[in-house]
Amino acid sequence: MALKKKPVTGMKDIMPAEMEIRDYCISVIKKTYAEFGFQGIETPCVENIENLTSKSGGDNEKLIFKILKRGEKLRLEEAREEADLVDGGLRYDLTVPLVRYFSNHENELAMPFKALQMGNVWRADRPQKGRYRQFMQCDIDIIGEPTNLAEIELILATTTTLGRLGFKGFQIRINERRILKAMAAYSGFPEERYDEVFIILDKMDKIGLDGVLRELKESGFDEASAASYCELFEGLEAAPDKLSFLEEKLEGVIDGAVIPDLRETIETVEATKQADFKVVFDPTIVRGMSYYTGTIFEIAMPELGISCGGGGRYDGMVGKFTGKDVPACGFSIGFERIILILLEQGFKVPGQGEKIAFLLEKNLPSDILREAIERAQKARLEGKSVLVVRMNKNKKFQKQQLTDQGYTQFEEFYARQIG
Repeated sequence: MALKKKPVTGMKDIMPAEMEIRDYCISVIKKTYAEFGFQGIETPCVENIENLTSKSGGDNEKLIFKILKRGEKLRLEEAREEADLVDGGLRYDLTVPLVRYFSNHENELAMPFKALQMGNVWRADRPQKGRYRQFMQCDIDIIGEPTNLAEIELILATTTTLGRLGFKGFQIRINERRILKAMAAYSGFPEERYDEVFIILDKMDKIGLDGVLRELKESGFDEASAASYCELFEGLEAAPDKLSFLEEKLEGVIDGAVIPDLRETIETVEATKQADFKVVFDPTIVRGMSYYTGTIFEIAMPELGISCGGGGRYDGMVGKFTGKDVPACGFSIGFERIILILLEQGFKVPGQGEKIAFLLEKNLPSDILREAIERAQKARLEGKSVLVVRMNKNKKFQKQQLTDQGYTQFEEFYARQIG
């Protein structure tokens, strides 16, 4: 039976030109993060379904590719509910596996633990440009560091990496979940409905402040609270120093160390950065994951109108696995969007060695074949890339294809001397 030509919906094959860029980016990412003390780890692509549905992944838990039980455990005729059929699932991110990994190996790890993970994740999401159901994630996390040193290191490591990949003029937009909650408390919203408020706030860039006010009222929130909340954002827009404005407004509502710590993070990063970017305090950033407890941040590329990464502090998540809270903070690069941008910009991998193609006529005598292979081997020892292939009938077209792949020199070997 012939194999189906159509791939699984929402997943893609990767062509050699893209793979070359992906491999280059992975090498830059790993090298840079290693310079910041991050250690590579790997976790299985399959996790226990109870870990994946622990209410730590927000809406992503609705997108899990679930896996049926196997062998004797799969009893279809006795099944009454999903739990009778499913015991595993493909990971939808790398954070849940990391926390499970840490809970299993805590005694073997030096603290604080600085982890680097790169690997595919799967979400049964609606496919669109640059967004597939299988995609690579690239995460760095620091577990066991309670202070803003973790945020500073994560931001500097990530931005240094982006700078080395050629990105300039981007922004790190930063906020604090405790500031979000304090603003909601100041405005008089009930605590049990904060998440509803934040979902509406997250639409600010699309519907504007008037739209936020309208949706808050339509959702049944007290009109005075909705008006007070929007007035805070109006004041922020006009304030020359947004953090000082909030420090004054939220006095007595928020822990007194939160805003000074955030200011110190921003100022330290700005003073020590190596890449071309700016840190911007953005009080409208929410981040969808329910596990964030403190600082949250996103990578924004204003010229392209997109974000390509984010993260934040999730101090309460480890405790769900270990029974004791351990501070944790992470940052994820939007690897697939980075690759898409580089492809659209016609990015060429720098520093490649010379690429030579040896074209061999069919039915070469053994001595000429051996000569060609020996010369190829010698060139490879000199650091050159040498492709040895048989010559096609349409040699001109073959050379053009190889030129498109970056080959700049050609040598031809024939059974007898030409000319």
